[in-house]
Amino acid sequence: MSQEANHPSAPKLAPTIASKDFSAIATSKPFKDLIAIKKTFVVPAFVIFLVYYFALAVLVGYAPRFASTRVIGTVTIAYLFALSQFVVGWIIAVLYLVAAAKFDALATDILIKDAERQGG
Repeated sequence: MSQEANHPSAPKLAPTIASKDFSAIATSKPFKDLIAIKKTFVVPAFVIFLVYYFALAVLVGYAPRFASTRVIGTVTIAYLFALSQFVVGWIIAVLYLVAAAKFDALATDILIKDAERQGG
């Protein structure tokens, strides 16, 4: 064990987590609601990115003339579209970070209510 774990001010998480009945938590309505809330973000974000990602291949495959249109010098629409996928990925990641803070707060509430229910 590390010295940090033995330090008096170190959080005592192991006994708290070990004493949880995760199967009861997983079957509870608040947890199922949390999963449903997460799905309302994750599934649309995944679909949007997937469609956006494959749109480049579709654009290049079905409209090669348009995709090869030069915008600035030798930079084409297809090249800008490909670079924009990085931007879209980062935007989705930032949005997920914001949403994850809410998910974490809901998960903490679930654990607190479970601890109260168990009398601890």
